[in-house]
Amino acid sequence: MDSVNFLKMHGLGNDFVVIDARKRPFSLSAAQAAAIADRRRGIGCDQIIVLEAGQAGGEDAFMRIRNADGSASAACGNATRCIGGFLMDETGKSRVTIGSEAGDLFADRASRGDVTIDFGPARLGWREVPLAREMDTLHLELALGPVSDPAGCSMGNPHATFFVPDVSAIDLATLGPKLEFDPLFPERANIGFAQVLAPDRIRLRVWERGAGITQACGTGACASLVNANRRGLTGRKAQVELDGGTLTIERREADDHVLMTGAVAISFRGVIDPSLLAEPARVQVA
Repeated sequence: MDSVNFLKMHGLGNDFVVIDARKRPFSLSAAQAAAIADRRRGIGCDQIIVLEAGQAGGEDAFMRIRNADGSASAACGNATRCIGGFLMDETGKSRVTIGSEAGDLFADRASRGDVTIDFGPARLGWREVPLAREMDTLHLELALGPVSDPAGCSMGNPHATFFVPDVSAIDLATLGPKLEFDPLFPERANIGFAQVLAPDRIRLRVWERGAGITQACGTGACASLVNANRRGLTGRKAQVELDGGTLTIERREADDHVLMTGAVAISFRGVIDPSLLAEPARVQVA
């Protein structure tokens, strides 16, 4: 196997290995993705993004996502923002369309070099999250230890948001993996713990499905604002403070589209040695 070039990017510390396969097709197995994501033996990242040529008229590119454990994901907010910034820098456009398994997403250039992603409206039906059985997604029948009564929605991937009085008191590493795999979530779920600081400020930490604790989760930030707004805890726009920095999230009144704005960054460029892709058996994939 030939060597493969990659770009390392991050959005508020949520980091990605980006492989540009628009001109040279590249398929990535779950085991190979986990080997690349390994922070001791591989490159290290939360997700791997394979960028392909647009699949439909108007798409500037199509992105495929694998989590650090090798599992596939349909959506990743911070990765979409990074890819949007990359494509706008490359093309000189002020708006690009990014295809994904969750549908087309639109990226716009914001102030200070930030990027805004339009996710469309959140999916709020129990089948859309999805859940294993019918229930009100505003009050999920789920509890573990000190937390209970989360709200659920899909931002192209499943989210459950627990509202807590003090997010710093939550043992994310213990509760997160147990809740991710709860039978209520047939496709597993991203688990957010949100502390509403003001009608326009939320403190959030997220256990990401397939990646664990990350510095920031873009779709999790969107879900926290949507669910807080649905419960009357916030307005339609808030600053969501994550471990890696702050995102501006808005649930637009005219059409309920969810907009996420934040910074993007390139860390470095490199080459994946063929041996890393040829020896996936040494990494166990969940």
